Parts: sequence; C-alpha cells; structure tokens
Amino acid sequence: MQVIKIKDDYIKLGQLIKLAGFADNGVEAKYYIQNSLVLVNGQIDTRRGKKVVHGDIVSFKGKEVRVEANDN
Repeated sequence: MQVIKIKDDYIKLGQLIKLAGFADNGVEAKYYIQNSLVLVNGQIDTRRGKKVVHGDIVSFKGKEVRVEANDN
C-alpha cells in the first residue's frame, strides 16, 4: 500500500487521485470518480471535492493509498 503524506488536514479526492498517480490530469480523475471507480474507505464516492483526511484509504483498480499526516 502506497502512503501519501499531506501537510494540511485534508486533501480533495480529485487531487489525491492525481498525486497518487492514478490519473494523469484532472479530467481523468474526474472521469474515474464520477464513474464509481474510486473507493474511499471501501465505499464508492462520486464527489471529486470529497475531503480525504488522515487515516483514510483510497482504492482504485486494486491499488490502495493511505493518507497520513506529514510530520514536518
């Protein structure tokens, strides 16, 4: 499982999809999210602006990313 560290309290789902390398751009990320291909904590979420917080796990095509706080 890949770990993404963020400095803020949350990251929007669309931004996380791009940061994790699941999508090359925002249009791709929007397509994946709106077509129910992305899971947040095991549940489909079709909101691109969904706030993903520390401890959340995002899944896409069998790959998982866990969001953690950046301790720096």
